[in-house]
Amino acid sequence: MRYDALRLVCFFDLPMETPKEQRIYRQFRKELISCGFEMLQFSVYYRTCPNRSFANKFYKRIQSCNLPDGNVRILAVTEKQFSEMVLVTGGKTRQEVIVGDKKLVSI
Repeated sequence: MRYDALRLVCFFDLPMETPKEQRIYRQFRKELISCGFEMLQFSVYYRTCPNRSFANKFYKRIQSCNLPDGNVRILAVTEKQFSEMVLVTGGKTRQEVIVGDKKLVSI
């Protein structure tokens, strides 16, 4: 088992046409935030994990949301891969500025 720090990146597209779908979207987003995910872009959230076994609990927790429709994907990338992300337009989030290349930092 590997014990390298990594980032979980959650990408999601959920329908928001009806009030019920909007409520499901808001609940899912709140669940991500309560799991410690930070917004990178709209519908793209990420979280730092110290190792893969710790990350597995978030896979299970997100799967347990039982979303009726939509598309949710989770990608695990190493800290090095995440730090090599190229920013084409816009600016870094507050979290990215604070943490930078450091593996685990408490705010």
